[in-house]
Amino acid sequence: MHRREWGGVAFAVLIFLLVQLGALALVPTFYEQGYQTVEDPTDPTNSLLYIGAILVATVVMLAAFKYNLDRLIRGLIVFTSGLLSWYVFGAVIPPALGGVIGAGPANLLSIALAGGVSVALLLYPEWYVIDTAGVLMGAGAAGLFGISFGLLPAIVLLTVLAVYDAISVYGTEHMLDLAEGVMNLKIPVVLVVPLTLSYSLLDEDFSQTPAVEGDDEDAPGGTDAGATESGGAAPEADGGESVADERDDPAVNVGGDGEFELGEGRVDPDDTDEPDRDAFFIGLGDAVMPTVMVASAAFFSPADPLGTGLLSVLNLPALLSMVGTFLGLLILLRMVFAGRAHAGLPLLNGGAITGYLLGSLATGVPILTALGL
Repeated sequence: MHRREWGGVAFAVLIFLLVQLGALALVPTFYEQGYQTVEDPTDPTNSLLYIGAILVATVVMLAAFKYNLDRLIRGLIVFTSGLLSWYVFGAVIPPALGGVIGAGPANLLSIALAGGVSVALLLYPEWYVIDTAGVLMGAGAAGLFGISFGLLPAIVLLTVLAVYDAISVYGTEHMLDLAEGVMNLKIPVVLVVPLTLSYSLLDEDFSQTPAVEGDDEDAPGGTDAGATESGGAAPEADGGESVADERDDPAVNVGGDGEFELGEGRVDPDDTDEPDRDAFFIGLGDAVMPTVMVASAAFFSPADPLGTGLLSVLNLPALLSMVGTFLGLLILLRMVFAGRAHAGLPLLNGGAITGYLLGSLATGVPILTALGL
């Protein structure tokens, strides 16, 4: 890989780390504030209901794109960004500092900051605004799911989504289709990893660089669009050639609850010059889903915490789940930069689950207990 690409890998790792550390920090406060969303977090059917909700939401989004209701989708995501940010700020800002209206997120400062996130996304969706909102959303969502999905439901959720992701990328390839409607909205459904200091997402016009087509050398901005929403399911796009059909093209997507996408520019392995690509994109769901396992392990595992203070929310199963996620991420990025499309969640979720199970066994937790049985 080239130097710029190594910088992009480091930035992607940092984003994942911030989401995971943020979720871990939020877990105890979310639980104390009563944000557990289910009555029985050990019930594995909770996972199936969530997967069903993903599919329904995807169908709604596809219908909205088909009937030119893009602004409705953008408004909904921006509202969700503000809502999750509100929960996050409410958990970390002391009520005395925020000006109390009520408990938890209902303090004035958290409301103001969450509103600022939504306004920034509406008025100036530059890559660092989207990434900041994405980290807040990712940490908040993973923290909420972490206290709501017990060990077995979390494992079921991650396993089913990993299998579905592989099918949708390598089999039906329909995960790529949703990218067409998402990228030009410039919303934190995808995280942006710039490879140059001069890169600006505001200058991109993804409507002229179709996400389902191969390289377009005449496209502005030097970046091919491509990212999907969580758990997308879509019919094949009309016209155009799927990126997944051009496996040797370095403009690649990696599916998942989102996709990894490299920008324009062919790379010769023997060429020492820097590649032309300006950025690549990571689906927010690819950061959130393995973090659900990390947060669930930290909250539900009977393993002892690693220490006091900040380490009191982290045990060895959760720590090794984090390690497994990052090993999966590094392998995935290596495969992506080699120039082929790959599903993200099999490696990411697989690494998170494997790390969790190894950590559980290392601490003496019986395997059936670790599986939540």
